[in-house]
Amino acid sequence: MAENKTRATRASVKDFMNSIDDKQMRADARKVAAMMRRATGKRARMWGTSIVGYGTYHYRYASGREGDFMITGFSPRKQALTVYIMPGFTPFDTLMAKLGKYKTGKSCLYIKRLADVDENVLERLIDDSVEHMRRKYETR
Repeated sequence: MAENKTRATRASVKDFMNSIDDKQMRADARKVAAMMRRATGKRARMWGTSIVGYGTYHYRYASGREGDFMITGFSPRKQALTVYIMPGFTPFDTLMAKLGKYKTGKSCLYIKRLADVDENVLERLIDDSVEHMRRKYETR
């Protein structure tokens, strides 16, 4: 059975955050990191080489595949700050309508600059998504 390519590592989150070249992206990433720490009560861990993740959940699919992954996280990419909202966005339509300027993938929220969104709404989205994951999965 295939394993997840993206796994928690022992790499330094502090070193990773300090290595973000773009000053504004680094400041935005630190704000999002604080939101996620408050939402999960967990310390950040690196997942792969470029994702900062918080907490873990255990999943098991009908196919028998199972594993562990972060409850929430983010990655400061060149194009946008990617925020991982693991349940996807359907449960949060009301919040998404109030968020501001963004794009989405399945579980990825792409924000060019934190100033483009309402930070209070973003924090609520992160909080609600973490609670959703805790209700649905075994979490740590």
